[in-house]
Amino acid sequence: MARLANYTEFWPHYLREHARPATRTYHYIGSVIAIGALIFALATQTWWALILVPVSGYFFAWMSHAFVERNKPATFTHPLWSLISDYRMLWCAITGTLPEELKKAGVTPSAEAEATHSS
Repeated sequence: MARLANYTEFWPHYLREHARPATRTYHYIGSVIAIGALIFALATQTWWALILVPVSGYFFAWMSHAFVERNKPATFTHPLWSLISDYRMLWCAITGTLPEELKKAGVTPSAEAEATHSS
């Protein structure tokens, strides 16, 4: 993937790379566990638990790209934008704005179904 010039270009690309609902679900799981691990580590001052933050987030995301989406994680080309987008996507899912964001990025229900059946 060529490096994108700015985050405005990256966000729709990121959503297209997460077209399958299962991929997004695995990302949400990893992101929520990472948040929980961070809160736990800070609240209990159990500093070794901080290792669970990146491990849980990346494990679920990378497994979904390897076995569900079958593409290369954006983390390798745009690490900061990818991290921001993981939590932006989670927030959009929580607030109900994700369907519109997916639509703007060209990820329609038919595109999701096509991605699911093309593996």
